[in-house]
Amino acid sequence: MKKAFITGISGQDGSYLAELLLSHGYQVHGFVRRMADEHPEHRFGHLSQILDKIQLHYGSLESFPSIFAALEKTRPDECYHLGGYSQVGSSLEEEFAVTQINILGIQNVLSAMLLLCPKARLFFAGSSEMFGNAGETPQTEHTPFNPRSPYGISKLTGYFLTKYYRERHGLHASCGILYNHESPRRGASFVTRKITTHAAQIKLGIRDKIGLGNLEARRDWGHSREYVRAMWLMLQQDKPDDYVIASGTTHSVRDCLEIAFDYCGLDPYKYLETDTGIGKFQDEVLMVGDPAKAKQVLGWESTIDFRALIQEMVAHDLKYYAARVSS
Repeated sequence: MKKAFITGISGQDGSYLAELLLSHGYQVHGFVRRMADEHPEHRFGHLSQILDKIQLHYGSLESFPSIFAALEKTRPDECYHLGGYSQVGSSLEEEFAVTQINILGIQNVLSAMLLLCPKARLFFAGSSEMFGNAGETPQTEHTPFNPRSPYGISKLTGYFLTKYYRERHGLHASCGILYNHESPRRGASFVTRKITTHAAQIKLGIRDKIGLGNLEARRDWGHSREYVRAMWLMLQQDKPDDYVIASGTTHSVRDCLEIAFDYCGLDPYKYLETDTGIGKFQDEVLMVGDPAKAKQVLGWESTIDFRALIQEMVAHDLKYYAARVSS
């Protein structure tokens, strides 16, 4: 039985990945912060259906001893490093925190793996934010990096550390350059979740307004459930490599708004308030990934279309908030 070790297992990607690996017969270990155990019903909500099937290890990504201890107990065949600071916008104000967590986290994992399980395979979750103000559209694995946020810089540093350990030490270490991916498990601070939760709350009479910034801002959005499959596929290859994981298409914030409210039978513009303070830091280049390499080598492509993704999220939110209203 293969063993997998997942940092950030309680998050959106980590929980979907854990479910996928369990379906393939893996023994799954997760690494979480100690404070997560204080409110397990909240912090482990995404894992509620599989919590009795996985093993959790507690510690801090910034602490090499805790990472070392967890890997020493686990000795995994595959390691998926998904944990870290994930807020792009707030990283502008929290640059010390984001760089410390994201850079030390991957460096600690790589170093501990080299000492304890050098034959294990590693996946590092990179980000399209590494491209930043990219010089071309769409972006490929050969597009020059030009990050514009502490988050993007920290992810790019993690990418180069992963590449260094692969080339210098021979680790089977791959990086997925992940474009935006959503699901009902996405954090509430992201724009897609803000829209779907507000649409559901307005439909149920809990809320009466939604504030958004630039409705024409566009993103390459996919479904997290499909993106974690790409992570797994990377570690099944004989040779480690880096891949752009994206849908290859873009949609606007307006598209998301209209799909979500239409699902609820509402006119979004009756409830919309323009907030000029949101989304000031706009992309100068259209951010859309070219997943051709992933399709050719991994046999992977995004198949869940954007409308179906947003409708799934709204349906989840309607059920969730309806239960809260009735309780």
